[in-house]
Amino acid sequence: MVFKQPTFFGEPYEPEAGADKDAALEEAVANALAVAGGIDAADVKVTLDDHAVVLTGIVATAPEIERATAVAQAIAGTTPVRNEIKMAQ
Repeated sequence: MVFKQPTFFGEPYEPEAGADKDAALEEAVANALAVAGGIDAADVKVTLDDHAVVLTGIVATAPEIERATAVAQAIAGTTPVRNEIKMAQ
């Protein structure tokens, strides 16, 4: 599955400024993870910290961790993504 940059009526999607922008980005990444194939994102949390998207939580396999990073980067664009997801033991 390939993720395209979000658009609104064909124009690049630009969330609101400030805290609203952060919340919109968190929501967009979380929603993309929820519908992405190849990852069970039920236990993955998305937050913004120091202008970076931070992924935390637990998944079953290493490929799911890599998939979560790829999905988040596709949505976040130029915003850095820090993946702190752990594998279940």
